[in-house]
Amino acid sequence: MLARRQRDPLQALRRRSQELKQQVDSLLSESQLKEALEPNKRQDIYQRCIQLKHAIDENRNALQKLSKADEPAPVANYNQRKEEEHNLLDKLTHQLQGLALTISRRNITEVGAPTEEEESESEESEDSGEEEEDAEEEEENESHKQSTSEEYVAVGNFTAQQVGDLTFKKGEILFIIEKKPDGWWIAKDAKGNEGLVPRTYLEPYSKEEDQESSEEGSEEDVEVVDETADGAEVKQRTDSHWSAIQKAISEQINTVDVLTTMGAIPAGFRPSTLSQLLEEGNQFRASYFLQPELMPSQLAFRDLMWDATEGTIRSRPSRISLILTLWSCKMIPLPGMSIQVLSRHVRLCLFDGNKVLSNIHTVRATWQSKKPKTWTFSPQVTRILPCLLDGDCFIRSNSVSPDLGILFELGISYIRNSTGERGELSCGWVFLKLFDASGVPIPAKTYELFLNGGTPYEKGVDVDPSVSRRAHGSVFYQMMAMRRQPQLLVKLRSLNRRSRNVLSLLPETLIGSMCSIHLLIFYRQILGDVLLKDRMSLQSTDLISHPMLATFPMLLEQPDVMDAFRSSWAEKESMLKRSEKRDKEFLKSTFLLVYHDCVLPLLHSTRLPPFRWAEEETEAARWKIITDFLKQNQENQGALQALLSPDGVHEPFDLSEQTYDFLGEMRKNAV
Repeated sequence: MLARRQRDPLQALRRRSQELKQQVDSLLSESQLKEALEPNKRQDIYQRCIQLKHAIDENRNALQKLSKADEPAPVANYNQRKEEEHNLLDKLTHQLQGLALTISRRNITEVGAPTEEEESESEESEDSGEEEEDAEEEEENESHKQSTSEEYVAVGNFTAQQVGDLTFKKGEILFIIEKKPDGWWIAKDAKGNEGLVPRTYLEPYSKEEDQESSEEGSEEDVEVVDETADGAEVKQRTDSHWSAIQKAISEQINTVDVLTTMGAIPAGFRPSTLSQLLEEGNQFRASYFLQPELMPSQLAFRDLMWDATEGTIRSRPSRISLILTLWSCKMIPLPGMSIQVLSRHVRLCLFDGNKVLSNIHTVRATWQSKKPKTWTFSPQVTRILPCLLDGDCFIRSNSVSPDLGILFELGISYIRNSTGERGELSCGWVFLKLFDASGVPIPAKTYELFLNGGTPYEKGVDVDPSVSRRAHGSVFYQMMAMRRQPQLLVKLRSLNRRSRNVLSLLPETLIGSMCSIHLLIFYRQILGDVLLKDRMSLQSTDLISHPMLATFPMLLEQPDVMDAFRSSWAEKESMLKRSEKRDKEFLKSTFLLVYHDCVLPLLHSTRLPPFRWAEEETEAARWKIITDFLKQNQENQGALQALLSPDGVHEPFDLSEQTYDFLGEMRKNAV
């Protein structure tokens, strides 16, 4: 009889993962049944959650130790397949944690406290589970232990948060016994006390060993690697985006190190990545992506075409067309008293794990002194609230990248009280992939996203090491620990027919506020009239006399002027007759009149200070001038009197205010 052929190791683990997925799916379906509400059934489901969690951990540990050399034959896309299995196991773990937490809440709500039998059963289960975990940890720890201890110096104070942590003070010398891969090392102080310490609080002490240790530490901390599974080849990123970010961040890293050492900010805070990209130029600004894009031949527009039947621009479906609502941010660590926070905000963009593929959109958050760790947003902004607070965002993209997703970066703009230095820090980031491994879009629902520390190009960094996501103890304990993690709540909304038709009139790639989408569409329709319908020759590249087209993109970088225009247009629209609202040409001509009355005088007024981000005095001064101007317009039925008044001072006339150079403004290539 022929011996049975040995199964390939990775394939065997993949099959085991699928079996575990079926068991988890079955358990989730069973938990939805009416019988699952009974106490005995809940206890049974909870125990099965724990058992499945142990099985998933076993599979993850085996996968972690697996390498390419273990395969009897070459495997195509080995690292990618291994990463997919890691992602699947993480997803299953998250599903089990959510189910167990739901059951625990029901037990607490309905019973108040567990019975003695339930406690004993739970303890027995946890004890048996802990024995298995201890055995696994001992095997795993042996492989990570080093033959000699190393001395490290603490760069900040750390107070034990859990049993097993080691408290230490800045400047204290610690002997490292074991370097764990999760960033929590086992250390011993001068008094002989042992415990877990966060690696980010330590620096090599011995100057003789400093070079080797610092090289090893830099690889673990800040080396930029591909987001692949462990064991994959490490490659440094070479794209221009990262090079620019790395240079800009390196200039600020000393300030951040000082703030971290002082305890003013958590160790996971970094200089803002997306803020640095915005400072590079206009290639990541909405004003750039609002412009039409030329075909590679440079002879026609790629995303602006004329529909002769409808007499307007043609709608263009895209691969990604959705509405995203920012709900809230929870458990965001507080900075220290030595810095003053000027703005709390979220910056988001389309991202493929390597490059930014869209404009970077910013939404400002609000908070209350009673709940300083919770940030909130204002979905469905009305004409009263600024568009900068609009938590409802539209997202458009035609990128074919299989790893396409949304990168969120929570940030604060700050000023140091001692030096007056200003800056922007990232308080954490998270990447939400929009397609699964099969290329199917993720469902429209609310997502609870746990934040990572560091930059989007770092891996395994906690926002705050004192509340690290360490997997110790029972499943219930892990879930309670997860509730203390910094997180972002967002909701993906499915589109109805009207929303889909509206979004299809926008550029193929753009992120913006829903409250100003109607103004953007008017701009696009007028742009289509000028470039496609009314131009004498489509081959002509002459300058076009059109102040609105020449200046409208500037509004996307000055949200308070956009708010003024939004308010003026809403007021004008409310006075139109029903028949006038149905007349497209009349609406466009009225839109231009309101723009000339409201926006143009403001953009070129010398009284209006330049827009500066997160400067409260400047923002207040600008809004007072804007409000007074709108009031005068309302009283005088237009801006003509203000324009002709000797009291009004405006910038010297420039031809660029009146002419639209579409050839100079076009996006030549897709980003």
